[in-house]
Amino acid sequence: MTKSTHLQASDLRGLARLTADATTGLADLVEAMHHVIARPFGIARGQQPERTGGITGLVYKSVRGVTRLVGGSLDAMLALLKPTLAGRSSSRQREAVLAALNGVLGDYLQASANPLAIPMSLRHKGHSLHITREALAGEFAQSGGKIVLLVHGLCLDDLCWSRRGHDHGAVLERELGYTPVYLRYNSGLHVSTNGQALAELLDSLIAHWPCPVEELVIVAHSMGGLVARSACHYGKASGHAWPRRLRRIAFLGTPHHGAPLERAGNWVDLMLGATPWSAPFARLGKIRSAGITDLRHGNVLDEDWQGHDRFARVSDTRRVLPLPARVRCHAIAATSGKTRGGALGRLPGDGLVPLASALGQHVDAQRTLAFAPSRMWIAHGMNHMDLLDRREVSNQLVRWFGTTLPGRRSTST
Repeated sequence: MTKSTHLQASDLRGLARLTADATTGLADLVEAMHHVIARPFGIARGQQPERTGGITGLVYKSVRGVTRLVGGSLDAMLALLKPTLAGRSSSRQREAVLAALNGVLGDYLQASANPLAIPMSLRHKGHSLHITREALAGEFAQSGGKIVLLVHGLCLDDLCWSRRGHDHGAVLERELGYTPVYLRYNSGLHVSTNGQALAELLDSLIAHWPCPVEELVIVAHSMGGLVARSACHYGKASGHAWPRRLRRIAFLGTPHHGAPLERAGNWVDLMLGATPWSAPFARLGKIRSAGITDLRHGNVLDEDWQGHDRFARVSDTRRVLPLPARVRCHAIAATSGKTRGGALGRLPGDGLVPLASALGQHVDAQRTLAFAPSRMWIAHGMNHMDLLDRREVSNQLVRWFGTTLPGRRSTST
């Protein structure tokens, strides 16, 4: 019987590397503070910026050198433990912690080849799918040609869709005959990086599905909606087949035009860097991942962030990207307000994403996303996470997805 564990050998190696990196980073921070404090008196100045000289500099250099040596030795020893823990499945608690860690530090984990970095995969019933015709035929022997892909948001994973005994994917399977497939990805990477990877993955899935794919729909929560839009752009640009099968996308609380909390974090960076005495602490605000900083304005393309300092206070310079053509796009925005009616601008958002951003509205008409009024819905009395498991949301998805598409037979009564 396979045992579930909260900690695996790769986790120990990954945590050991993070600890070594954090110790080295802390030494850099302390030395930078030492340099700033000592500089007015003309002492302890090194040849490099933010480096001290003399005996002081030698001490900091020794700390970094010993940390790297110990970290390398520990990594080698922990590698020997991997066969010992082989065959143990992961626990739900471990998966949740990994997802959160990847959301905050995912770009760093991948760049440093840390075992804690999550590779992108398509999953079903909590396990990764092998994208071969034989493997998919065995997994989906009774499935038809209708697929719903569910894409999670920042710091979450594929299991977040099963909350409090509810799963939108299961409802769409039961009510409308869609086969649910769930995406798991490193949400700390740039949205466009994940978008390109998803485009390639979907192209392979459609090519190896055990029967002809008639219809693909996507349900995306929060950042997942940005990833889905990015994938549509890159899939079409690459000439993939799957965009021609894509019929609908439902965006649940997607920050199409950014989230205020990331913009507030950007202000913290600027405030800390305003004086030479607090500047060393500004690097602490720059720990957050590329995925998080993409949420400042809602970046979806490479050119939205390439060539820019992602921590600099800049205006919205994104390339205008409309909703994908010939795809019925739906937007669900949540508000903590329970009173229906009234001006949209007076309603509170869901705690993370403003209503206007979730509905694609922008003060610049060129940036406003053209959701048809009948394809927008405001969920009252809900917060951002409630969109994942409230039955009212599933009911709305069934109403939308169950309507007849032009030139197609109805799939519901």
